[in-house]
Amino acid sequence: MSGQGPSAVTVRSAAEYRIEDLAHATGATVRTIRAYQDRGLLPTPERRGRANVYGDTHLARLRQISDLLDRGYTLASIKELLEAWDAGRGLGGVLGLVAEVHGPWTDEQADRITRDELHRKFGGVQDDQAVAEAVELGVLEPIPGRRDEFLVPSPQELSVAVELHGAGVPLTAISGHLRELRGQVEHIASRFLEFTTEHVFARYLGHRPPTDADASEAAELVRRLRPLAQQTVGAELARAMRTFATRHLQHHLGADTPPGSDPSAGDPRPVLLPPETMRAVQELVGPQNVAAFVAAATEREVQARTLDTLAASRGKCNQVDQMG
Repeated sequence: MSGQGPSAVTVRSAAEYRIEDLAHATGATVRTIRAYQDRGLLPTPERRGRANVYGDTHLARLRQISDLLDRGYTLASIKELLEAWDAGRGLGGVLGLVAEVHGPWTDEQADRITRDELHRKFGGVQDDQAVAEAVELGVLEPIPGRRDEFLVPSPQELSVAVELHGAGVPLTAISGHLRELRGQVEHIASRFLEFTTEHVFARYLGHRPPTDADASEAAELVRRLRPLAQQTVGAELARAMRTFATRHLQHHLGADTPPGSDPSAGDPRPVLLPPETMRAVQELVGPQNVAAFVAAATEREVQARTLDTLAASRGKCNQVDQMG
């Protein structure tokens, strides 16, 4: 013991890992870790003899890479972010922006439902194919370790399906409609993001990666603008439903006149003019004045024919008087 001094005692203030231990701690494979090293995503490990030694810095970096990959970032984008961080520019604002965009875009709270409860909601009929389609569409999410229980990300969406099925819509038709609707809504979301990026976020995201301050300000804007897409779509959907529901009702009731009118009272019916006539009118008075022009021309024609009828009637009366 006398030959051992303080220098003979090894004190490690931080954890150290072999590459196999690091893989086990992070869930990555040894091959993946080596690939990250080759691409410059991980700092160079310490070399001890014939072995590489990794530390907590490597562990934290691997977890950051995994988190950003889960959020949809490419390895090239992640490398740019990490290089900016290593250069001392900070990632607090960028990661805050990532968290803001990746967070929930609705106040709706997820729920859980058992398979038996699901069957009861849909009339008590067991339909495993319908359940499988709901899982594929993300309406239901399996809960690990619970074979007969599901997470319901959007209870409102499930309630719509229940109501439609109760009204007589087959489950296959509901699934098909949801697939079609989802494609259209994703197009709307994509266009809204392109629009806001062009007019709002371009000044923050025009350089890669954005500065910490710019990313923080962009995250605040995301919080402010988050409800706008849903509010706009909701208002436009209400307008379109009012318009098209009225037309559908008129069509299925066999009515060509506006609601509330009385066909037996001689209410006018719509008249379709030839396309070439409409084009000529547009060129003459402009698109915004077509309706007024057609109405005025029609009224003038009616008045002219009324005058002609009255004049003809007066002429016949004179002839009768002369014959008498």
